[in-house]
Amino acid sequence: MKSVIAVVGPSGAGPGERETMLQRARALLDQSEVSDTLRIDVPARGAEEPGEGGVLRAGVDAIVPALQSGSLFGDRLGVEVIDAQNLQKAEADVVAELLGHMDPNAITVVFVSAGSMPAALRKQVKAVGESITIKPVREQDAGDWLFSEIRSRGMRVEPDAVAALLRKFGSDIGSLARALDQLEGSGKITIDEVNRRFANRPDEPTWLYGDAVAAGDVGQALRRLSDFLVHGHPLQLLAFMEGDLRRRSVAAVAPNLETMSEWLGESSYPVKKAWNNRSRVSDSSLSKALDALSRADRIIKTSPPEMHRLTLERLTVALCRWYGGPRRA
Repeated sequence: MKSVIAVVGPSGAGPGERETMLQRARALLDQSEVSDTLRIDVPARGAEEPGEGGVLRAGVDAIVPALQSGSLFGDRLGVEVIDAQNLQKAEADVVAELLGHMDPNAITVVFVSAGSMPAALRKQVKAVGESITIKPVREQDAGDWLFSEIRSRGMRVEPDAVAALLRKFGSDIGSLARALDQLEGSGKITIDEVNRRFANRPDEPTWLYGDAVAAGDVGQALRRLSDFLVHGHPLQLLAFMEGDLRRRSVAAVAPNLETMSEWLGESSYPVKKAWNNRSRVSDSSLSKALDALSRADRIIKTSPPEMHRLTLERLTVALCRWYGGPRRA
């Protein structure tokens, strides 16, 4: 096993993916038989002031002595860098240089990154270590995992109770596992038992809502909206849909994918997805969607909270109709 490892999950990883990434990182450190672990949680970009050295922020600067000297007692030291995607360019440059000089027999470094790390660090990890990719956890994946876990535990769970668990926890495998821990030993599990014990709804990523809207599935989109609003703010959802609409609008006029990526300044999966679906929405529907999003943004920013859900529900129904309507010529 390499002494420098990056565990890379999807950008904007949800609770399920994040827990999987952290579990993998801990397992790697256990495999390397470290005597002690230094955990560094990288703050969001722009957060916190620079530390004593002036280049690394206070939440990051502890990595310098760790990579330079390792354990004080001569054992192998584990360094776990959480949210490495948030490293600023100057910080990533320093860390990349340190990796090139550290003692691989004394230190194991695991970077946990939700999305791509800064270029310099990514290049250095490739040169001296290895990367492990954690795939996004879809609801179907969570469903397969849940059925397998129920069988392995020898539990008896009625089908509608299984469906209720997936509705409540979505793709959050960690929460599903904890729910099964609580239900285990209760005999046959019914939907009433699930509803009685678990009142929470899933902390869902916004793309699940976006996919339902894009499919024109009003019922599914409204359910996704309800789930999202338990944990998220209406303006977060509007920002997501505005970004989606921007990509759709650029895709409608761009001559090719390369030009579209250049105009947007990104080449992510959502960009490719918008390009592949560029003929699905008419120009008039894109114009209506833009106007509706602007009005919804104004209402949410100026009206009392009681109006927010109703506004988003009306917007959702309208977007489903426009996005699922006649295709562009």
